[in-house]
Amino acid sequence: MDKQAMTDALVSAKAAKGLTWETMAADIGVSPVWLASACLGMNSSPADTAKKITDYLELGEEVAKALEAFPTKIWDQAVPTDPLIYRLYEVVGVYGETLKEVIQEKFGDGIMSAIDFSMEVDKIEDPKGDRVLLTLNGKFLPYKTW
Repeated sequence: MDKQAMTDALVSAKAAKGLTWETMAADIGVSPVWLASACLGMNSSPADTAKKITDYLELGEEVAKALEAFPTKIWDQAVPTDPLIYRLYEVVGVYGETLKEVIQEKFGDGIMSAIDFSMEVDKIEDPKGDRVLLTLNGKFLPYKTW
């Protein structure tokens, strides 16, 4: 089973059971952001966690093995038209250079890891309109001189 067929099976089972990523993650004992990413094919899962996920959704070993497989992290390089994803591109487009300047001023010449990384998505209720809080937490990796 390839990652796309795995994703289709996982997302279909999730929808059929009326589950949310938050509920599933709490029951399985993982981050909802990581769980969604693994189920969408962008992260591999340890074998024990893959089994928990597939048991939870009543899916077979074929899906578990696909969850364990290392992904090829490729995405469409065109600017997406989905409004939410487009806005994230817009944030990076508008604030990318600013973030780079501020991070490098605080840490030095380097990058934020997307490998040693975690992310949280929170809802902040506000009478003027609820707010989305994204927390990106990546290890700083300095460039080396040789």
